[in-house]
Amino acid sequence: MNIAFFLLPKQDVVCFTQDMTLRQTLERMEYHRFAAVPIIDEEGGYAGTVTEGDLLWYIKRHADLTLEQTNKVKLTEVPLRMNNKTVRIDANMDDLISLAKVQNFVPVVDDMNRFIGIVRRSEIIDYCEKIIMQQQSV
Repeated sequence: MNIAFFLLPKQDVVCFTQDMTLRQTLERMEYHRFAAVPIIDEEGGYAGTVTEGDLLWYIKRHADLTLEQTNKVKLTEVPLRMNNKTVRIDANMDDLISLAKVQNFVPVVDDMNRFIGIVRRSEIIDYCEKIIMQQQSV
């Protein structure tokens, strides 16, 4: 099955840009209550995933950083621990299952490597559940 059926398109995904500040990132993550958010580069490509842990580790290593100073720190200065692997839009669900074990979402790119959306782990689990239920009913 093609993953396009499960795709949450870019316009419906909360994304950050690399030029955002640490403060903007913190505030948007708090507002949306997300633990991990994709980062998009200036060409529209997937640049990585920032997590709450990345932000906390950065703040811990910079203990003298005030909330006001977080306006001067760019998101690109925050080391990212997670390396979410992407898939192309023409991938199938089998390609996603191994990634879903270690990623909350799988970023999807087009043939020009531009970010076009995500497939959430919950969608992948729902798909697997349907397959298992179909096999049990046979």
